[in-house]
This record gives sequence, structure tokens and C-alpha cells, in this order.
Amino acid sequence: MTDTEMRIDPQRAAALVSQIKTVRERIAAVSSGRDVRLVAVSKLKPANDILALVQQASPPQLHFGENYAQELSQKAEILPRNIQWHFIGGLQSGHCKNLAKIPNLWCVSSVDTEKKAQLLDKHRGELLSSFSSSPSSPSSSSPAIPAPAKLNIHVQVNTSGESSKSGCEPGPATVSLCRLVEAAPHLHLLGLMTIGAIARSVETTPESENEDFVCLRAQRDLVAAELGLEEKGGRELELSMGMSEDFEGAVVMGSGEVRVGSTIFGARPLKSEAKIRE
Repeated sequence: MTDTEMRIDPQRAAALVSQIKTVRERIAAVSSGRDVRLVAVSKLKPANDILALVQQASPPQLHFGENYAQELSQKAEILPRNIQWHFIGGLQSGHCKNLAKIPNLWCVSSVDTEKKAQLLDKHRGELLSSFSSSPSSPSSSSPAIPAPAKLNIHVQVNTSGESSKSGCEPGPATVSLCRLVEAAPHLHLLGLMTIGAIARSVETTPESENEDFVCLRAQRDLVAAELGLEEKGGRELELSMGMSEDFEGAVVMGSGEVRVGSTIFGARPLKSEAKIRE
């Protein structure tokens, strides 16, 4: 089944478009004119929902986040190639090869070890090499099917110190991993990401400061100083923080990207009951 054959329920599409419009408006209301990327987290939701937002939201929603590598791969196979996929789940070394070879994987936001970064770099390089040498590759000038590029990376930081959370420890470990990603030829260090403590997320408002967001901002500034980014043209590393419960507070504190799922798509089914497409 291709995207042209996929059924889109008109009522469901209208609800999704309305919900994402509301989220965009809430972001704009607190962003002070900054362009904040909205990643629609579509895990365990059918490809039909994603296609509805690509085709019917205005402007089209193109950034989508997935937590499971196999699910992302399956959806990327059947959905338009102009979608910009984000892998935001716990990253396993065994998934790095398949993820890196998805041409329109735009970002991996959960890199927390040097080994995983090295694997992503290696396999992204293989994809780029095979793409550039293949006579049958789509034209890089096509707006609908862009050529694969360096893979954007967020280094995940465990700002809450919870043992249940993935991520580098703040400080030297975070700086070291960022330095490796910055030097990798087929990766692009986009910034830092955190999934903070749930209790702090629930209490976050646009008027309050979330401790995890404060920590991530400090780590971003530390990395920028240690890597000498000011001397390299002043490139600013972005902050990826904020989800359905706390995205407005995250934007106020400088987040350049928020990941919103249930507020757009509604409650998720059990993983065992989820369908790739309907």
C-alpha cells in the first residue's frame, strides 16, 4: 500500500488538523517570535493519521517522532519521502544501522554513548556513499524526494539523575560525547535533549522554571564554551525539551524544539494492539 492508496477518515483528519493548529497557536503565544520546531509524536498511531497531517494541516506537518525503531522503519517505507523523521526513543546499538540508513531520518534525539554515535556515523556514511554513487538515485534537486544528508543528532542528557532515565551525566561526559559528534563526518551536532522528571513536568507552567530545563540550558552553554562554538561563527546549539505536559514552559525557557504526542493524537493504544496502518 502506498500513501496514494491509504484511507483517511475525514472526521479523524479534521480533528487532527484542529488539534495541531491549537498546539501551534499555544507555542506561538509564548515563543516571542522564535521559530520553534514542533515534532508530532506519532508512536503507536497509524500511518493514516500521519498522512492526514502531511496532506491537510496548513502548513503541512512534516516533522514526526517515533519511539520504536521497527515502527519508524515500517512507516517510512509507506509514507511520503518528504517527511522528516525523528527517532526519540531509547536508542540501542543494534538499531543504529537500520535507522541510519533511512534516507529521510532527520534526527536521532537520544544519543547517549560514544559507541552509538560512532555506529550512526559509520552507517550514515555508507548510505550517503551508496546514494551518491547510484545512477538510479532520485535527483537531489527534487523537493519531494530530497537527497539524504548528514544525520542531525541531539545528545541526551539525564538532567534529573533518575536511574530509570537514559542520557549522559551532566558535565564532562556530556561534553565528551558532544565533541565526538561534532567531529563525526556524517553527523551534525544539532543540540541537547532531555526527558526530565515527570513530577517536574506536571508542575511546569509558562511562569515557572523547570529544574531539568535549567540544567539542560546550562549544559548547552558549557558544551558551546568547551567546543569553542563562539569562535566557529557563533553557531548556537538548540535545546530539545518539552512534551505535552510542559511544552509551553519549555519554550519560554528557550527550547527550540518540542515533542508533542497525545495532545495532538489522543490516547495511545497498547503496543500489542497498535497498527502500522488502518
